[in-house]
Amino acid sequence: MTCINCAHTIEKALSKLNGITQATVNLAAEKAIVNYNPDIVDQKAIEETITGAGYKVIHEKINLQVGGMTCVNCAKTIEKALNSREGVYNATVVFAAEKVAVEYNPDQISLAAIKKVIQDVGYTVVEPKPQEGAEDKARKHHIQRLKLLLTASISLTVPIIALMWLSPLPMEQTNILMFLLATPVQFVMGWPFYVGTYKGLKNKTANMDTLIAMGTSTAYIYSTVVTFSPKLFPNAAVFFDTATMIMTFILLGKLLDAIAKGRTSEAIRKIMGLQAKVARIIRNDQEIEVPIDEVIVGDIVIVHPGEKIPVDGTVIEGYSGVDEKVITGESIPVEKKVGDQIVGATINKTGMLKFRATKVGKDTVLAQIINLVEDALTSKAPVQRIADVASGYFVPVIIFTATLSALAWYFLVGESFIFALTVFIAVVVVACPCALGLATPTAIMVGVGKGAENGILIKSGEALEAVYKLKTVVFDKTGTLTKGEPEVTEIHPNKTFTEEQLLQLAAVAEKNSEHPLGAAILKKAKEKGLKVEDPELFNALPGYGVEVTYQGGTILLGNRKLMEANNLEIDNLEAEMTKLEEAGKTAMLIAVNGQVAGLIAVADTLKENSAEAVAKLKQMGLEVIMITGDNQRTANAIASQIGVSRVLAEVLPSEKASEIKRLQAENKVVAMVGDGINDAPALAQANIGIAVGSGTDIAMETGDIVLIKNDLRDVVVAIQLSRATMKKIRQNLFWAFFYNVALIPLAAGAFYPILHVLFNPVYAAAAMASSSVTVVSNASLLRRFKPKL
Repeated sequence: MTCINCAHTIEKALSKLNGITQATVNLAAEKAIVNYNPDIVDQKAIEETITGAGYKVIHEKINLQVGGMTCVNCAKTIEKALNSREGVYNATVVFAAEKVAVEYNPDQISLAAIKKVIQDVGYTVVEPKPQEGAEDKARKHHIQRLKLLLTASISLTVPIIALMWLSPLPMEQTNILMFLLATPVQFVMGWPFYVGTYKGLKNKTANMDTLIAMGTSTAYIYSTVVTFSPKLFPNAAVFFDTATMIMTFILLGKLLDAIAKGRTSEAIRKIMGLQAKVARIIRNDQEIEVPIDEVIVGDIVIVHPGEKIPVDGTVIEGYSGVDEKVITGESIPVEKKVGDQIVGATINKTGMLKFRATKVGKDTVLAQIINLVEDALTSKAPVQRIADVASGYFVPVIIFTATLSALAWYFLVGESFIFALTVFIAVVVVACPCALGLATPTAIMVGVGKGAENGILIKSGEALEAVYKLKTVVFDKTGTLTKGEPEVTEIHPNKTFTEEQLLQLAAVAEKNSEHPLGAAILKKAKEKGLKVEDPELFNALPGYGVEVTYQGGTILLGNRKLMEANNLEIDNLEAEMTKLEEAGKTAMLIAVNGQVAGLIAVADTLKENSAEAVAKLKQMGLEVIMITGDNQRTANAIASQIGVSRVLAEVLPSEKASEIKRLQAENKVVAMVGDGINDAPALAQANIGIAVGSGTDIAMETGDIVLIKNDLRDVVVAIQLSRATMKKIRQNLFWAFFYNVALIPLAAGAFYPILHVLFNPVYAAAAMASSSVTVVSNASLLRRFKPKL
């Protein structure tokens, strides 16, 4: 899919299929949500319909940890190999996260075959290990190995530098000593770079290892020739110190890079390590402990105070406060009693709880959060595409530039061979494609992890970039700005009915409705002890109300449009309705057997932080709009309470997406904030869909950002975090491009005629080593992000 029209095409094709009750396509997530009757249509027919419309169905997506990558070109090698295989729809490798996300058809290619493709191009698939902290141990082992290599390199390089400047021995003997010291540095400490070069050449590509190997090998080989064949280059200086110092600086850069990357993914590792390892369950009337992966839906689980809740479930016995900070970011414990939902990985604080497991394994809230986070990590912001294209051609261009510069200085300008060789080494060593490749993913890793820590799930890099350009935020009213739990405030019957009779008939009309206003009427009827019978026939009229048949008669309950459509006069109630609506209440009219019987007023309470969130968004320079099915008068009254100046009222549910489209036609980048279910089409149409969920329901296919807490201030935080992340991405890209654009000409000697100074290859190595470290460290500063509320 390339645009929203593609989504509409699929929706239209599916809606024509017999047995489909609803089909919604989310362009951002590239997913179709299909409700269907399995007795009429099967999954194969649905997939064939999508295929027939010109699109492909992706059956599976897997995230794999990859070992052995040393630079972004390694990632490109794996991507190229996987994307060339039949059955792989898309493979994206993120070097910073050392992960590959593969979308594939299991009928055409197996998971084992995917892993073999990765192994065949010279890399390893790191299998997940059950023991705690396996990834941390692997990272620490890698850092420890780099420390050993760096220590050994320094211990050999320092004597070489001392010999270079202070040796009392003849030059021939000094050169031999430096050769003996430099050789282990070149081929032991530098062995990983030769391995990386071999892998690149094997796959017909070049990478950063190629540049390092070429630069250091050129210096080392030339110096070796001078040492053992001095007649070829009489009295020539050697470059052993240069080769070893380059290797030392590169290893130092690798070490600092590994440490910094570990910090960028710290938040994500914390999330993945939250899950409990064991669960205490009741089986065969006995309380036993089992590994968490052995818990099944329906098991009765016991959690004592201070213990982690292992899986999601419903409380059947006990009362306690549960710390849900790990999921929602909320620090205050939440009261849990019989019937309440609890979430795995949260902490039981005070009393004992007994609950029935409802979601286990990959279905738990924590597993869904991890999946969303991993998907986000393997996504790319559109701005990264420029860097991807540049890094794809980077190494061949650098080798060409280095060779051409050296030849030009030697043959055209007439400089010495040493001068030309220095230029070649400096250009090869100073160039850094990794800074380009790390610019976006490192910032996304930190931003997405920081969001997840605070109950904000950002699904992709595309979402981050869209939020950065945001101009307008549209809020759905019911259930988003308001609590979605309205209450009956007034009942005004005509002279034919009493208040209780009118309420009873209204409750009968709404008994089979799922609308929040209907729930309020039913609740009021139950409070008064009224008997609410089932109607003979029920017909929901979206945007109008309901129509039912009861005891042979007809009851209509809804808005003005419903009465007008049935030619019923409401003039005698208009003044009362206007008064109620100006107070922000919804007035519902009821007609019995063709006669208007009265009205019932219902008021929905605003969420605590609605006004604060709207005010903050306006301070940030964003236009805030409210969209609702309420009439204009009621909508304006509610909007005035929260400070919204523009209102889209009397909008049917099916028209919300069209209203978003009209706003986009005004050259606006629009965010839609809704509950993720009723507002699915509008969320999909918006440039950025923000789904307001809850701690127990985050698996929303619609919405580019999911807010786990029901706190609208998180809309503000999500936008602030997205802006901060995009700012880091842009800073990183600027630094990466500026670094290469500025230093490559300097290394090539472009400024030598003016400055009369040649860029030393050792300085070039130090600069190259610092470039990717700078990018990663800059991204890690996002860990300090604090919302401004």
